[in-house]
Amino acid sequence: MERMSGEDFGRRLSRSMATYGPLCIGIDPHKNILSQWGYNVDAEGAELFSMRMLQAANGRAAAVKFQSSMFERYGSRGFEALEHVLYAARQMGVITIVDCLHGGLPTTISAIGDAYFYPDSPMLADAITLLPYYGARSLSGLITTALKNQRGVFVASLTSNQEGASLQTAIRQSGDYAGHTVAYGIAKNAQKYNASSRSMGSVGLIIGANIGQWMQDGGVDPSQFTGPILSPGYGWQGAEAADLRTVFKGTQSNVLVTVSRYIATHGPDISSLAAATESIALDVRQALVEAMGE
Repeated sequence: MERMSGEDFGRRLSRSMATYGPLCIGIDPHKNILSQWGYNVDAEGAELFSMRMLQAANGRAAAVKFQSSMFERYGSRGFEALEHVLYAARQMGVITIVDCLHGGLPTTISAIGDAYFYPDSPMLADAITLLPYYGARSLSGLITTALKNQRGVFVASLTSNQEGASLQTAIRQSGDYAGHTVAYGIAKNAQKYNASSRSMGSVGLIIGANIGQWMQDGGVDPSQFTGPILSPGYGWQGAEAADLRTVFKGTQSNVLVTVSRYIATHGPDISSLAAATESIALDVRQALVEAMGE
């Protein structure tokens, strides 16, 4: 497959965030949302929903994030719909993240690069999400493929689901980061890829906006991380502006906050979706400006 040339993911995302702010719109075609919008609960409905959400995001958010499982439920037609909306986003110049949370042995997940990272990949995206629980090094080949093609990844470190705390705050018994938490080791391994970058790196972390109550137990300091941080949990999942200020205190313009259902509930009218996007974008921007200043 042909290698890409051009600007790396971290630089593209940093520039988009400087222009549009730190909001990432999650495009998640939940069954109930499709029904509320009057769409069929099928691949066509998911595609129509996604195209309208893209229109609302264009020029108002730094990136969009597609939840791949919401398309996968429809089989081959669902994947075709995802291909279509990723293509549309590229034509708009919108940065895309596919939230597929893949992980596994290096010999098996290498195929993921063929799906998402090359110029002729069927679901070409700017970045995808990854799970590191086969060992952080299991991802190294796939991350290298992403970086060689000016793509990016977000590795789960401190996720917003409460049950994840027991695993992510567990103390490592051996290896490079023995005596530290699992989340700490994941963050340190990801940071190695960003160390030589003069701007924001291309290897990111996933850190939930609503983890403030157990953040210290995780041993991760987001202010010391120089790659992008993708942060779910704001709005519908309960996190508020105060949570962003707590979790991301001292960060330097590298936090991308995802919001999905709050915006989607204002559809399908494009003007209503756009107004909701602009409103929450202001809230997120202000909260993170305050966090950076603390």
